[in-house]
This record gives sequence, structure tokens and C-alpha cells, in this order.
Amino acid sequence: MSFEINGATFPQQPRAGQCLRTFLRELGHYGVKKGCDAGDCGACTVLLDGEPVHSCLIPAFRADGRAVTTIEGLGGDSGAHPMQQAFLDAQGFQCGFCTAGMILTCASLNQAQRTDLGAALKGNICRCTGYRAIEDAILGKTNVEESVEAGAAFGRSLPAPAGPDIVRGKARYTFDTAMEGLLHVKLLRSPHAHARIAAIDRSAALGIPGVHAVLTHEDAPQVLFSTARHEKDWMDPEDTRILDDVVRFVGQRVAAVVAESEAAAEEACRQLKVDYETLPALIDPERAMAPGAPLVHPDRTTANRVADSGRNLVAETHGEFGDVAAALATSAVTFEGIFHSHRVQHAALETHGGMAWLDASGVLNVRSSTQVPFLTRRALSDIFNLPMDKVRVFCERVGGGFGGKQEMFVEDILALAALKTGRPVKLELTREEQFVATSTRHPMRVHVKAGADAGGKLTALQLGVRSNTGAYGNHAGPVMFHAVAECISVYNCPNKKVDGAAVYTNTVPSGAFRGYGLPQTLIAVEAAIDELARQLGISPYEMRRRNIVKPGDPMLSPPPSDYHDVLYGSYGLDQCLDLVERAMRADVPPPDLSPEWLIGDGIALTMIDTVPPAGHIADTMIALRDDGGFDLTVGTAEFGNGTSTVHRQIAATTLATTVERIHLRQSDTAHGGHDTGAYGSAGTFVAGKATHAAAMRLADELREAAAGAWLCDAASCVLEGDAVISGVRRMSFADLAKLAHERGQLLAASGNSAGTPRSVGFNVQGFRVAVNKGTGEIKILKSVQAADAGVVANPMQCRGQVEGGVAQALGAALYEEMVIDSTGRVTNPKFRDYHLPSFADVPRTEVFFAKTSDTIGPLGAKSMSESPYNPVAAALGNAIANATGIRFTAPPFKPDRLFPALHDKFG
Repeated sequence: MSFEINGATFPQQPRAGQCLRTFLRELGHYGVKKGCDAGDCGACTVLLDGEPVHSCLIPAFRADGRAVTTIEGLGGDSGAHPMQQAFLDAQGFQCGFCTAGMILTCASLNQAQRTDLGAALKGNICRCTGYRAIEDAILGKTNVEESVEAGAAFGRSLPAPAGPDIVRGKARYTFDTAMEGLLHVKLLRSPHAHARIAAIDRSAALGIPGVHAVLTHEDAPQVLFSTARHEKDWMDPEDTRILDDVVRFVGQRVAAVVAESEAAAEEACRQLKVDYETLPALIDPERAMAPGAPLVHPDRTTANRVADSGRNLVAETHGEFGDVAAALATSAVTFEGIFHSHRVQHAALETHGGMAWLDASGVLNVRSSTQVPFLTRRALSDIFNLPMDKVRVFCERVGGGFGGKQEMFVEDILALAALKTGRPVKLELTREEQFVATSTRHPMRVHVKAGADAGGKLTALQLGVRSNTGAYGNHAGPVMFHAVAECISVYNCPNKKVDGAAVYTNTVPSGAFRGYGLPQTLIAVEAAIDELARQLGISPYEMRRRNIVKPGDPMLSPPPSDYHDVLYGSYGLDQCLDLVERAMRADVPPPDLSPEWLIGDGIALTMIDTVPPAGHIADTMIALRDDGGFDLTVGTAEFGNGTSTVHRQIAATTLATTVERIHLRQSDTAHGGHDTGAYGSAGTFVAGKATHAAAMRLADELREAAAGAWLCDAASCVLEGDAVISGVRRMSFADLAKLAHERGQLLAASGNSAGTPRSVGFNVQGFRVAVNKGTGEIKILKSVQAADAGVVANPMQCRGQVEGGVAQALGAALYEEMVIDSTGRVTNPKFRDYHLPSFADVPRTEVFFAKTSDTIGPLGAKSMSESPYNPVAAALGNAIANATGIRFTAPPFKPDRLFPALHDKFG
């Protein structure tokens, strides 16, 4: 056989049964990505004789004698292909993991296919962007600003620094590297929802050629920890072990096999013989809370930060301001309802995984797809009793996160395997493992009661929340506390009551997910506001204007918080309401729909604290280079959140230079300092603030160094155009670096941010929908979101974050749903049965920004990567209710779920 790849002939031969994707990656073509294993996502797209194919579905031998083109070879010898340049100009990517496959598909489209992009792109999934920027690239639209003068980067639409490498397939994600002597880890997982492991017979598995080790609970430290990663360990329960002798959900790790190949490791897993003593399993959280129910973690106590293991409660909260019952009894109008939210998968296209090895100095190195390298290092140090300086955790580019990688799901078993074997090891989860063995959004039951007086002022708000945390309590308490906080603290109301419980069940664990509990409760609270407005004959906009908090108002939700550092750094909620109302009322041609379609509008609002409580730390360092540029070192990871772009913009603006002269190093614990991680809306607000502080200090040093050379007052010196200027004198940064070098002086500075005080961000979402009363089908006719992000650091990028958040939230609201059967098994653990939003599913969202400047955030900015997700399902539910007159209380709003109620009402 002969293989021509990107115009070159390769003598290597594929193994029997090997797919083209794996063959190409083994040859070093890392632009071919592994996303789904089943031809559903398109990340592995290549051109075969000019036609796009999913290479994970093509046996490698079928490429014999045919021309294979990967993203690395698309441009040929001429450099970038026009479509690669188009994606750069439009910035048609965020994390970039899908981009290579997307570009190859787009580059192959003919004119006829371009007229129906929904059909043409149905085989390529993007989880980040919302697809508008991808369409812009196909249409040849330029979104980036090409020329920005020195010192003026902040607030401009500048491109991501990794963009050229992303579009050419050169950006390196977790597994885009080769390592000598690499062993492979595969995991045997539990078939039972609850069982005790009586015995494991390893003999047959160890007899498989190439198997180096079989690791069980007998080989692992018995240290209890949480997979959740927070700056403060007390936020999460200690209820997890690397490998346990009790399994508590279908898919939990039972044993790890370390072998020369994945095939050998998988075969050894099949040969393991495990004797299980099955135990009673709890699938329903209501039953789990009932007296006499079996216990998921009977041995855990409050010392393990578990609230009441005897009732299967990992965390609970109760509190009341005023007298809600009395207020409801005297209210002019009231509303009461029970709402349910469901399990949703993060579906980041790069699955969890990593590599671990011991270097010559005995340091444990872990290369991982993580949002929290520093917190993961700390956890590994604790679990394995290693000095912190003997553990290094780092990531390069991460293929999506959405909160799911604020967890430690693979790094612990990788560390164990590397320490036990002394060899470099690799573990890459399959897409099915991602569904059955990582984490999901917390399913919640939300009971809301609300009342208002005749003038539309709220008199009472009450929430009862039951959160299903699954088999382990990672993020259980913080998600529940967050879920009942800003959703009601954004409203002024004299009487508020909250009761919340996070419940253990024998199901796949829940965890951190974009929005962190607020989307689940907002659908209930915002429905209550709409229903009160309807009863009073007040518009939904006016009802909210009469009740939202304003600067000076306390932001309160019971019980009283221990943290009082949330301030109105800037306030734009009133602007957001105005912007959405104006856009929704704009004159547009009426939709061409039959009388079967019912049309309605809906809105919802959200407030979010820009940083988690109890501290969020970021250290940065910046130094002047010999060439007059700057080395900037930050700890935050880049996974499509855009922090890499914003850090450079902050530093360049502060130092009167251009972003091209800011050289960024990031997300590696070996670089020093500490960074809590890129989560909780902290990437810009906390880490960006640290970068601003470091750049400000270095700017002072540059002025003082120049003043020392000129024997003048540093106060007379200013930074301008890559130089220090004082009157008619000018010294370039390069000359200043030379002067400092001659004096043996290092011009460098560090910055720190502790994440306090905190500010608040605001978002308002509006929808116009059409609902077919005969079938339950939904069409989204208009989508609008207004956001208060303070001074918008990068309008193009921030708009993309909003669009991506709306698209992801629409997926959860309309069709995404993890289904778990009565035995606790996930029945749809692959994309084909899960329905991620594709190009054709996502409407174009109009995005507006309030004009505010935050007094706390860096250069007036605050967060806007997480919160756009939050109000979407609530606004959609309100729009459907407005169209149909029926209040649906349990997304996803699939046609088959809407149909029965529509049929009862309309026939």
C-alpha cells in the first residue's frame, strides 16, 4: 500500500483494523482531532481526493492510492488557504478544537452547498461559537481590527494570539505530542449502580502480552478527596478515592490497566474477574431523602464536610427574611409552581485526558486538559504525599471546558500509574466515558412561590430546591448555594425564604457547569415574575423594572451570607432591559406562517457575582525583553474563554505597546506563582486584574529607569509608542532593555489579585417564538441578548461568548438530555443520541452591550463568559407560555413533551 498525505508519500502501513484518523495522528498530523469516535462531530474531517470525510469512520487501508489532505496541508506550499485566512479574519473559532475539521469542510463547499449551510455543515459540530462567526468566515466577512496603535489595544476587536496556529492545525492540544516509551491506561468500570467489591482476580489480565500493571483499590492511597477543585478545600466534601472497594454508580472506576497499547489494555480489562456484592441503589432523589432509605455514603460525617449522611444529604441550606407565609396570604396576586431541570453534558469536544511521567529530577509531570492546573497540583501533592515542588501540572491549549474541567477526573489515576510503573503513561477518555463517568449539570426540582401587591411590587419570594448531586458531592454545596442566591437577590422583596438540599443518589455525579446552578432556578423565578405580571396586566419589562435592585439596594438572599464583598462595580441592568425591549419591538415583517402557529415573546434577566466567594487568587509576572517586547506569564488556561487575548490587551494598553510585542506564557505550574483557575467568571476579572497590576508596576519601573538615565523626575516621564518620553527626550523600550542589561538590572514586575471585592454582571435575554399547536414544534423567530460586561475588553470576542452561551443553553432548553434508566445506566452516551446543536439548530442572536465602566475590574471590565447561558431557558419558557397560554415547567421543550398539553387545549 502507498499513502499520499499532503502531497508526500508515506511508507508506513496501518495496523489491521486501524481507522484513518488514528493512522494520521500516529504520523504526526495532529490537526486531525479525536472528538466522538463515531463520525458525529466532524473534528477528524480530512479531504479524501478532495471530498470531506470523517476519518474516524474510514479504515486506513481505504486511503491506499488516494490523496489525503489534512489541515496542515490545505494551503500547500503557498501558506494559508483562503478558507484558513477567512477563519482568521472572521475569528470563526473559540477553543479551536473543531476548527481544522470545520475549515476542511467549508473549503470543499461548492456554490450550491453554500446556499444551505445548515445541510452542508450538519456533520461538523462546534460547541463554543454559536456558528455566527463560522458563517461570517464562509461569507468572507472580516471581524478583526487589523491596525491598532500602541497603547490602544483594550476595547478593540483584536484576534486571538493562537489563531494562525489554530487554522493551520499547529496549535497543540493535550495529546498532540509524541513521547518515547509511552504506556496506555484503560479503566474497568462498574456495571452496577451500587456494589461492594469482594475480590478482583488479575491473573488472566496480567497474562496478556504487553500488560505492565493492574491497579486496584489495594494499590491506591486511601486518602479521601473531592474531584471538584476550589481554592478552599472546605467548599467540597471528602467522599472520593482514586479507586474504591465500593462503587456507587454505573461507570465508576474499578481497576486501571497499564499496557504497551490501548488494545492490550482494553483486552486486559475484559479479562479481569470481579466479584461484586450488589447493594441497594437509589436512582430517585425523593426516595434517597425518605426515612429508611439505603445510604450512599454511610461512613461520611461532618468531618468529611457531608451535612447528614444518614439522610443522604451532602449539603443543605435554610433561611428566611421577614414572613413569607403572611405576605403571600395578603398579596394581591400569587403564583406557585414546581419546575424540573435535567442532566446536561458539557460535551467539550476534547474529552478529559492527560499524560504523566517522572523526569530525571524525580518531578511528577502531568500534562492535562484542565481548567485548574494549580489546584490539581495541590491535590496530587496531598494525595500522594509529595512536596509541591515535586509535582508539575500544565496544559497547552484546551479543547473546551464549560466547567467540566474544573474537576480532577484523570490526573489522579495517571499519577498513580506513573508512580507505580516509572514509565510515562497516557489516558484519554472515550466519548462514552465522558458521558457515563465524568460529571453533568445538577438536575434540580425547584418549588417557587411568589406574591405581589396591586401596584406590581413583590411581596414574597420563596424557593425550595432539591439538587441531585449523584454518587459524589463534587460541587454539590457551592452549586446549590449559588442556585438560590443571585436569582432572587436581583429582586427587591421584603420577604424571602430559601430551603435547599443537595442529595446523594447512585447515578453519575453532577458537577460544575456553565451558570453553576442559576439556569435551573431562574426558569422558576423568572416564570413567577411573568405570571405575576400577567395577572396584574403589567408588561414583563415593567414588572421587572419595578422590582430589580439598583445601586444602593442590598443584594439579599437568605440565609445571610458570610461574605459581604459583592459591590455594584458598575450597573447596567436598566440599560439591558431597555436594549432588549427596543430590539424586540423593532418593526419586522410578520412571519409567513400558517394559523397553526402561535407566536409569543418572552424575556428573562440574570445577575451573577463575577467571582466565587472565599477567595480566588491569580499571580502574574511581566518582564522587559532585550528586543523591547515583554514576556507575560499568567496561570490561567485558554479553552476558548479568550483570556489569552485579553491578558495581552491589558498589558499592551498599560505599557503603551502593541499586543504583538506581548509574549504570553500560561497555565503551567512550573512557571511559578499561583492561579486558582479559569472558572467562576474569574478569567478577566481576577487574572486580568493581576496582569494590570503587574503591568502598572513595570510601567513605573520603566519610567524610573529612564529618569535615572536622564537624571530627571520620574513623574515627568510617560510611556508612549514603545518608548519612555520626557519632554523632547525619547528612549525606546529596546534601548531601555540594553541600558538595564549593562547595569545588571532586570526590569520586571509581578501582580496579584485575591478576587475581592467582587462585582456583578447582568444579562437580559429576549425571544420571539412560534409554536405549532398541532405538533409542538418550536421555531425561534428572534433572539436578543443584552449584557453588562463593564468596559468590553474585546467586543468581537465578547459577542462570541454571548452567542456561544445562548447556543449552548438553547441546546439544553430544546433537546439535549442525558437519559438514565431505572438501573442507573446512561442510555444515550454518544452524540448521535444526544443532539448537540448544529449550524441549522441555532438562530442568530442580536447582541447588545450596556455602556458601563466597572470600578473594580481591570480597566473597567468585568466577566462575560458564563452568564450569557443563564437566562436563556427561562426566557424561552416565558416565550412559549406567552404564545400558548400554557406554562411548561420541565425542559427540554421537545415537541413530544409539548404536544399532550397543546392537544388538550387546542384539540
